[in-house]
Amino acid sequence: MTDGREAADPFQVLHPVVQHHIVNTLGWTSLRPLQSQAIEPIVAGQDALLLAPTAGGKTEAALFPLLTRMAADDWRGTSVLYVCPLRALLNNLEPRLSAYAGWLGRTAAVRHGDTKQSVRRRLTIEHPDVLLTTPESLESMLVSAVTDPRSLLSDVRAVVVDEIHAFAGDDRGWHLLAVLARVSEIAGRRLQRIGLSATVGNATELLSWFQGSTSADRGVGQVISLEIGNRSNEGSVVEPSIEIDYVASLVNAAKVIFALHTGEKRLVFAETRANVEVLANQLRRLGTETYVSHSSLSSDERRRAEQAFAEARDCVIVSTSTLELGIDVGDLDRVIQVGTPQTVASFLQRLGRTGRRPGSSRNLLFLAVTDDELVQTTALALLWEEGFVEPVVPPPLPRHVLAQQLVALALQKRALPRGSWWQPLGGLALGSDVDRELITDWMVQTGHLDVDGPMVFVGPEAEKQFGRRHFLELLSVFTSSPQFTIVHGRTEIGQVDPFVLVRKVTGPRVLALAGRGWLVTAIDWARRRAHVEPADVSGAARWISVGQPQTHEFVDAQRRVLLGALPTRTRLSRRAIEHLPAVHAEYLNRVDADSTLVVTDAGRTRWWTWAGGRANAILVAALESVDPTLVDDDYVYDNRQIGLRSSVGAHDLRRTVHEVQARVSDLAGLRPFVSDRALEQLKFSELLPPDLARDTLQSRLADREGAIRVLARPIATWVPGPRGGA
Repeated sequence: MTDGREAADPFQVLHPVVQHHIVNTLGWTSLRPLQSQAIEPIVAGQDALLLAPTAGGKTEAALFPLLTRMAADDWRGTSVLYVCPLRALLNNLEPRLSAYAGWLGRTAAVRHGDTKQSVRRRLTIEHPDVLLTTPESLESMLVSAVTDPRSLLSDVRAVVVDEIHAFAGDDRGWHLLAVLARVSEIAGRRLQRIGLSATVGNATELLSWFQGSTSADRGVGQVISLEIGNRSNEGSVVEPSIEIDYVASLVNAAKVIFALHTGEKRLVFAETRANVEVLANQLRRLGTETYVSHSSLSSDERRRAEQAFAEARDCVIVSTSTLELGIDVGDLDRVIQVGTPQTVASFLQRLGRTGRRPGSSRNLLFLAVTDDELVQTTALALLWEEGFVEPVVPPPLPRHVLAQQLVALALQKRALPRGSWWQPLGGLALGSDVDRELITDWMVQTGHLDVDGPMVFVGPEAEKQFGRRHFLELLSVFTSSPQFTIVHGRTEIGQVDPFVLVRKVTGPRVLALAGRGWLVTAIDWARRRAHVEPADVSGAARWISVGQPQTHEFVDAQRRVLLGALPTRTRLSRRAIEHLPAVHAEYLNRVDADSTLVVTDAGRTRWWTWAGGRANAILVAALESVDPTLVDDDYVYDNRQIGLRSSVGAHDLRRTVHEVQARVSDLAGLRPFVSDRALEQLKFSELLPPDLARDTLQSRLADREGAIRVLARPIATWVPGPRGGA
């Protein structure tokens, strides 16, 4: 950067000290386009959604103008919140943000669930100017019984939410908005909101959601985007290198990873924790320096692995999606994906981990272990090449979050006016007026709330259910299954599913965790802890997980792949190309270019809709609304098919579909079936009247648009033909 700039240059809007350090401390000769575009609107106090790939400079694009505002307007106390979905990401960012704040004599600090009590006490006295935290830790500050939240949060003026797409797609996003509304009430001002994200398919809608209240006092906001791509130092777009290989087993996947790119740093993603453990164990047996990261490892174990990986060179780290977000694990050479991520957005996040070094480009190698993974990976590449990215859609009807906020507000304020307790939420659309009334009445009835005249406060049932460890379980809106903690000496390794400790084994019981085998020496059932020693053999790994429905677009792309469609900018290996005909033959009688197919095989009848899980849920509800005897109760549906009774033919299905279309052409009013077990996955469902809880979950299982597209296609019975068509 040189002198003699034109006054219109956004760089000149930044505080002179910030300008000085950008040039002299960071050694930058220019700002990135996203950073330049963000300066004026953020300094003017506008809300913004900043879109760029991983390592695209989003943090600086938000912080430099906010530090300028902080200095120009003499903000004091904790004036900026920097919120992340992962504790590790906060830890990773803290040194950089502390350095930036230090340019102006300001401070930054981290507070989350792993922060020591001594540090928390210090932060309540020495308020950092920038506080890096999670929504759950913000909630804990709001409901603290020992510290007045006003002393901590009354100076907040702006909030930056990193990886906002990771929040917005589930209930953590609604929880975040509710907590920010309560912080805004304490501060007595509207908070400037800046979201950071990679590519999303509906940026304008995401920004509008992020701004929260639908009231007239919503601030001005704009989307500022840098095209996702790979750019050389000269600024030209470089095509990423994407390849798909078929390897048939996890053992073979490990051999390929071991053999390829020796001397380089490789980040390997796998879709389950168990697969991560198997791959890591196999790689270590092959002599590859290997590290592990997933959510069931202890924070210390993850931190050690990520730090060692960042400093190493010829090595591999195997991870679930925990490293998909912007945690810095050093200068990566390669990203390898074993299995298939479930969205194009996730694929783009992982691709974005590479190509940061000057002269390098983005790359991703897919290793498909099964036939389905080969089809799904090819379909994902097809969607990417077509320019499709999933919209980030907040889950509808977050009434259970509304109920959670009622208890949290009662903890925060000790007592609430029964007729207006929701006012601190600032008009946030968590539920209707009727919903609020029904929820309040139900919680009084069940003892979760007590009543004293016009006021309500925390009742005995809420104390009993959530009061352990200072209401810790109330602060998180996602459900986690019970796990056993694995301990070696005084070191916590991580957690495992109880199943691996109770299943029948021959010989010693050996677990797989952190990429190693561990011999179980003692189990403390009361404290849910198992003591282990290192073992020379690999062990068993298992965690309970709930399958997620795939989108209509993704499943339809799989259908198109099985009909012969292939991506053109993605390279398929010789093994993948040679194996695809066998996969096509396997699905020959289940796909057709024009029709959905009814197939009877071995006494089982299936309607191959290729609609996606949520669309199939609505199709089942539609069929049962006309003829409850049509659907097979023993096998209802998955992402690709619906089970029908063996006596049902295509003509029966056509007749029922025609009647469905005559009754409810837009499928409005139909609700998919929800089991009691499924309701258990909706956290805080016990705080809702049963009918309201069921309706909430039903609304989240419905894809009416996808179902309508399927109903518009002919229904045929498969008969042999050139393409297996009807």
